[in-house]
Amino acid sequence: MRLNELAKLLRSAGDESRLRILCVIFAYKKVCVSDIAEELGLGIAIVSHHLRVMARDGLVVSVRDGKRICYTLPKKAFTEDLKRFICKYK
Repeated sequence: MRLNELAKLLRSAGDESRLRILCVIFAYKKVCVSDIAEELGLGIAIVSHHLRVMARDGLVVSVRDGKRICYTLPKKAFTEDLKRFICKYK
């Protein structure tokens, strides 16, 4: 991974709400927006916004599940490194 790609991913993850969202996705592997919102006590619109930003930057992957949009994590070494780093601090 090139440094500019790494910087982009770190900027995308560098928000407290996004870190919390990522920890929920790490825990459940695949989770829908409404479930994340409920788990974290945040509004669906806020969670959806954060997830769109992270999806745009390649940090999460959206998957349609009927009428619901769910999110999972891409299979990347960076994803596993991020999990080890952020989830031990939550």
